[in-house]
Amino acid sequence: MENSINTANNIKNIVLGAPITLDDFIAVARYGAAVEFSEEYCRRVEKSRELVEQWVSEEKVMYGVTTGFGALCTKAIGKDETAKLQENIILSHSVSVGEPLSIERVRGIMLMVLQNLGQGYSGVRLTILEYYKDFLNKGITPWTPGDGSVGYLAPEAHMALVLLGRGKAWYEGELLEGGEALKRAGMRPLELSSKEGLALVSGTTSPTAMAALAIYDLLNAAKAADIIGSATLEACKGVMNAFDERVMSVRPHSEQAKTAENVRTILNGSGIIEKYKGSRVQDALSLRCIPQLHGASKKTLKDAKEVIEIEMNSCCDNPIIWSGQGNEDVISACNADSSYVGIEMDSACIAAAALAKMSERRNNRLIDESLSGNPWFCIKTPGLNSGLMIPQYTQAGLLNEMRILATPATIDNTPTCGNQEDYVAMGYNACKKAGSAAEKLEYILAIELLSAYETQQFLDTDVKRSAATEAVMKEIGRHVPIMEQDMFLHPYIEYLRELIHSGHLIRIVESITGTLN
Repeated sequence: MENSINTANNIKNIVLGAPITLDDFIAVARYGAAVEFSEEYCRRVEKSRELVEQWVSEEKVMYGVTTGFGALCTKAIGKDETAKLQENIILSHSVSVGEPLSIERVRGIMLMVLQNLGQGYSGVRLTILEYYKDFLNKGITPWTPGDGSVGYLAPEAHMALVLLGRGKAWYEGELLEGGEALKRAGMRPLELSSKEGLALVSGTTSPTAMAALAIYDLLNAAKAADIIGSATLEACKGVMNAFDERVMSVRPHSEQAKTAENVRTILNGSGIIEKYKGSRVQDALSLRCIPQLHGASKKTLKDAKEVIEIEMNSCCDNPIIWSGQGNEDVISACNADSSYVGIEMDSACIAAAALAKMSERRNNRLIDESLSGNPWFCIKTPGLNSGLMIPQYTQAGLLNEMRILATPATIDNTPTCGNQEDYVAMGYNACKKAGSAAEKLEYILAIELLSAYETQQFLDTDVKRSAATEAVMKEIGRHVPIMEQDMFLHPYIEYLRELIHSGHLIRIVESITGTLN
């Protein structure tokens, strides 16, 4: 599994035209990298636009261009009304509700619109795409309610409102009316032309963007889980039999073997592990099954990443403008279906819940006196002090939410559009909830890491930890005190979650071990 945490933040600009990677996406959506268009990008956009303009003048029947939308596809639209039709679709489709999407999600969706329409199969003007490019580069972020999508249309319509000088947008820290945001950024409202309104709201752009953000964080959390699980194994004086290469060879799942190798690498040179070698035959499953469960989860996340990167570099518009010489055509189909990313992210939520449930059980072993041999809840005077009793409650509550999030969204079907859309993929909510699952996993792992850190006061003083875990504990010690009596724990949980989320935990370990699997 690649570690992209170290690279995305270092990318300062990307050029659209060739396929982009997950790192490229994160660089723009999260870290503000600038966006440019290649000559090839511009050429293919302009070529497909020429065909649309030709066919509109010829009054060729094209779904959503010279016809109405959805169940209204039998209603003809005259060529003098095509521009009004495109404005109407933006106005009528801006109906998502609830809390707004985060800035990084909206930036990610705009980047996916550029990728989708920039493949050259959508027939929009290059000007439209240049506006979204400027939104990204100038920091104009449309205010976009995040609830109520089945996979496309409504959130994207709220974003497109700002192109028209309507809606609302964030600019330089202020939430402004769309027209005012454009004015302050030195831009003017646009008037949409044929095909453009439909193209701006169609496709898997919002599910793909949210899936990309989530899978980036989940892959990072999965590698962090190897590190934190190793620290717990060491604190529990675990035995290494379960991580033996010979064991992995007889069940040759790649991610299982690589996880076991990670644990061996992280704990290499641990005096604690060496001292207690042979002290028992085997550990509890939450310790000795780390390769199996972490490996299975990482396999699922790896598969999801592969699908997401394909989707990021695809055209998911409808209809498709085919400009092949002598074979030009407009084809109504359904690349806007979100099943691929939706099913993968439903699976990713299950994988995240699996990682979380094992982390909670490992944490429980650290704070339970009957299991660890240390004072209850990692505090020297339990009773007067609760120690780390209640963070495990937090884990339990978070894990309950993660189990809810692991219920697949894509198994649902509620027909829309007068049964023209009688099957609906529901990929949007699958991808949206994956981001929440990633955040909750990070918190659960942070609480386990807090316990592993606080447990060290009870470890033997005559032996040392491994170099990797010692470096982690030293870094945490700069921010978190050894708990000798009850203290306000919330800031330390937040710090440890950010240590995981930012990838800094991985960087600390890999500075010693080299790149982990």
